[in-house]
Amino acid sequence: MMLSPKSAVTVLSLLVLPMLLKAQDVVSPDSIDLFLQKTMQAKKIPALQLAVIRGGKIVKNASYGTANLEYNVKATANSIFSINSITKAFTGVAIMQLAEAGKLSVGDPLAKHLDSLPAAWQKITLQQVLTHTSGLPDMDDVDGMIMGKGDERLAMLEITKQPLQSKSGERFSYNQTGYVLLGQIITKLSGMHFTTFIASGQFDVAGMKNTRFGDSYDVVPNSAGAYTLTKQQGEQFVRNDKPGVAYIQFPSFYRTAAGILSTATDMANWVIALKSGKLLKDQSSIETMWKPAILNNGRIGGFNRLTNGYALGWPTVSREEHPAVAPVGGGRSALFVYLKDDLSIVVLSNLMGGNPDQFVDEIAGFYIPDMKAENGFGLSPGLKKLNAELKRTGFKNARLAFTNLKKTSTDFTLSENELNGWGYQLLAQKRINEALSIFKLYVHLYPKSSNAYDSLGEMFEVLGEQQDALVSYKKSLTLNTDNKNAAQRIKAISGK
Repeated sequence: MMLSPKSAVTVLSLLVLPMLLKAQDVVSPDSIDLFLQKTMQAKKIPALQLAVIRGGKIVKNASYGTANLEYNVKATANSIFSINSITKAFTGVAIMQLAEAGKLSVGDPLAKHLDSLPAAWQKITLQQVLTHTSGLPDMDDVDGMIMGKGDERLAMLEITKQPLQSKSGERFSYNQTGYVLLGQIITKLSGMHFTTFIASGQFDVAGMKNTRFGDSYDVVPNSAGAYTLTKQQGEQFVRNDKPGVAYIQFPSFYRTAAGILSTATDMANWVIALKSGKLLKDQSSIETMWKPAILNNGRIGGFNRLTNGYALGWPTVSREEHPAVAPVGGGRSALFVYLKDDLSIVVLSNLMGGNPDQFVDEIAGFYIPDMKAENGFGLSPGLKKLNAELKRTGFKNARLAFTNLKKTSTDFTLSENELNGWGYQLLAQKRINEALSIFKLYVHLYPKSSNAYDSLGEMFEVLGEQQDALVSYKKSLTLNTDNKNAAQRIKAISGK
């Protein structure tokens, strides 16, 4: 079983759904088109848009698949997608625009701009709010519903009664409440509703003709809609083989956190406008906006191993090789701006859970070859050593390769997360035998790990080796009787 559902590919997502996926704006598919079509099939993504920016220009702009499954409407460059939480990056730009105008500083406490806040909130800074390090209680309740049922006054009454989740600056905790407060501040200081301020100060300036605020309730021409592979049954969410319609509403007061609808072309033009000084005048403003927050313990915090930091509305991919700022939204859209490379990539899709952030680096690899996952990009230092040794000795000798590395470096070790993540990465690349070797190594190194046997079980299922899968799942369940995935797979395979 995957340790991090957001950062790995499940077995079910590897089952291929026959689907007509065709690039709309090219005569013959290139290698990127073929890669994306294959990825869409594996992940069951109905429609996807891609825009690639180099040299201040859009160098590739393509649309694939079906924007509307109900009426079999194909995706075009004008199909409009929800970007969900990428909206927060627009809010970050809006705050920096107000900073450049001298109306605020990101170091200001909330109380400087908002009245009647709880005492515990008053010293929290705008920077902490923007970076999700504020410790504020979250306006999304335990069921993922927004407090107040669409009414800002009721939402504020309810949320201000909640205690802080942690001390400010103590940890990264994704939080929508802070962005609602930022919307109030933007409205107050700009003299117009924050949606108008963002639209006039960013959409209009960047020439984003198809971009607007909205949600599932709105009738949006050329909408690509929203689809999901999960369906609620009682208290559980069950994954299906075919996409179903998803419905999400974002109240107007919530739309600093999510709520922008756009196209890949418009998003690319926004990036170009931002990097060329049309949205922010000073380069230092962009540098400030893209600097990840440092926690009280001196570290950074983020969503996962890839998007491992968070700046002012912008998640960051903080790493030595090809670092990036990388807003992601709803598990369906991603924008990567590579900070040391002349490259930015926008991927919008209409499948919640399609997680394009997981394969944007692979797209980048078509422009920067050393970023190809098959060449070891993105692996930890330990996995890079193992990968190099396996290339020399062969993946069948994974245990021997690990032993040899141990002999030359006694402190050489690999964590469960590293092995599990790499195994699923190889599986996603259709390198089946290599993935099997890594999962077997995982079990060998961590024989008391329920997750190791669960992952090996899923690997055997992919290979069609049901009995071996059953043995692995039973071992996993023995090690952890609460492993629901193992229990479900045992029941499915044995028919009991």
